Amino acid sequence: MGGEVNGTMLTAQIRKQRHGPGAAPFALDVSIEVPPGITILFGGSGAGKSTLLDCIAGLARPDEGRILVGGDVLFDSVRAIHIPAPKRRIAYVFQTLALFPHLSAEENVAYGLLNLPQEQRRERVGEILTVFRVEKLRKQRPGEISGGEKQRIALARSLVTEPRVLLLDEPLTGLDAELKAAIVDDLRAWNTAKAMPILYVTHNRDEVDALGERVIALDNGRVVSAGAPMEVLNAPRRKKLAQAAGFENLLHATVLDLREADGVMRVKLGESACEIEVPLGYAAAGSRVQVAVRAGDILLATERPHGLSARNVMEGRILSLEHRGAMVIARVDCGVTFVAHITPGAARALELTAGRRVWLVLKTHSCHLVD
Repeated sequence: MGGEVNGTMLTAQIRKQRHGPGAAPFALDVSIEVPPGITILFGGSGAGKSTLLDCIAGLARPDEGRILVGGDVLFDSVRAIHIPAPKRRIAYVFQTLALFPHLSAEENVAYGLLNLPQEQRRERVGEILTVFRVEKLRKQRPGEISGGEKQRIALARSLVTEPRVLLLDEPLTGLDAELKAAIVDDLRAWNTAKAMPILYVTHNRDEVDALGERVIALDNGRVVSAGAPMEVLNAPRRKKLAQAAGFENLLHATVLDLREADGVMRVKLGESACEIEVPLGYAAAGSRVQVAVRAGDILLATERPHGLSARNVMEGRILSLEHRGAMVIARVDCGVTFVAHITPGAARALELTAGRRVWLVLKTHSCHLVD
């Protein structure tokens, strides 16, 4: 296909107030740069992800700011520029997909090419159907194909018009991890030559780990972190982001003392007698903080461990064990309740049961202070 874009950058510096009936006012205030490749826009419900995409696509108008793709200005409040959505050459794939049910896959994909000669339109449609591995379904209607095939056709329909930017708003919801990865691999392969910015909205941590090259984390309409997935989501600084990133343990704590030489603080959890060490932070003795811990970072032992580098060893009793697929969720009372994830094999080998005495082992740097 022609019209390739080399190294296009999407830049948005915008502010938009949102008011809804009976809802608290919300302000989106962001400055982002999205280079070629897949950038994940991550955050909990209500963080402003879809509002940001709507502004970029031209479906919503910011109150102020600028939006550029490459050197082209799509919106500039100072210069009174607001390019209409159909002229922005931005593709937008929603969770609902919105395929026309009465049209075949081929007709759905060709819908945006009605201004091209028939032969050129047929060639473009055939190429993109092949890229996304649905060429054999060209005569099938949406009601006759699987969910993953519908996703591929929706992507093909968006990309056949050769946009400059692709926006994806939770497009793979409901698909299993292997199918998601396969579809994104095809998308990434297609984009190798196009060098297009792709902004992919999700609140699913597993999708971030599997699909993203970069992450922009939003909370309450602001960018709170940006960078590689591991950097952004393994050390979240905000409670909502910690929850969205899969930190199952969010614990209230009081700072007891700072041990600067050791690079740690000692904190007391809740109203219990349980104390742990956490990385040194900007807090004073007596300050109230919140500590986020991922359930998968907690080890369980049936005997008191010795000779460990991990600084936090807490005695407790198992409150409950819940088998969920290839994981066992253990809730343990150590004065405060911890959630730990272990394998079914480990649960059997340790002969874990409700009421059993255990010890939790937790590395200092698995404890993250959140605002």
